[in-house]
Amino acid sequence: MGPEPGLGDSAVSLILLAQLLFLLLVANGAPILLKRVLGDCGNWPIDLGWKLPVDDRPLLGSSKTWRGLLVAVLCAGMTAPIMNMPIRIGLLIGLWAMLGDLLSSFMKRRAGLSPGAMALGLDQIPESLMPLLAVRTEVGISLATTGVLVLLFLVTELVLSRLLFAWHIRERPY
Repeated sequence: MGPEPGLGDSAVSLILLAQLLFLLLVANGAPILLKRVLGDCGNWPIDLGWKLPVDDRPLLGSSKTWRGLLVAVLCAGMTAPIMNMPIRIGLLIGLWAMLGDLLSSFMKRRAGLSPGAMALGLDQIPESLMPLLAVRTEVGISLATTGVLVLLFLVTELVLSRLLFAWHIRERPY
């Protein structure tokens, strides 16, 4: 997709960084918006309600659903071509963002945190770092740029979370 952008590169590189950040936000936000529209309709938990025998806590929790996984991947995949990026990039970002989110949920359940409970960093880093690492070489960004994007995602997600809560779209703000 081009030369490896750094922090001081051209406007084209800044556009790429904005596109990647936007795809991360689409992937992570689509399940929240769809839940607001559909409520619990078609909301099947990925973990099927299983509990880990070691701690008798849910594997992931009821908020991690097949519907959320599917909509995240599809929305990110459909958004990529609109931004003149390959659909493959969008699909990968959507998939890896949700895998990062599932990892976060697994760790939060082990720590005894309920679904929706805030865990600063744990709620944002895996769901932004994992997809960026998955597409990093394909889109040509450095590890330093990846780190900057993760930080930008963390801050943006915290701000958007508060806005979505104020607009009664999120049940709890982060």
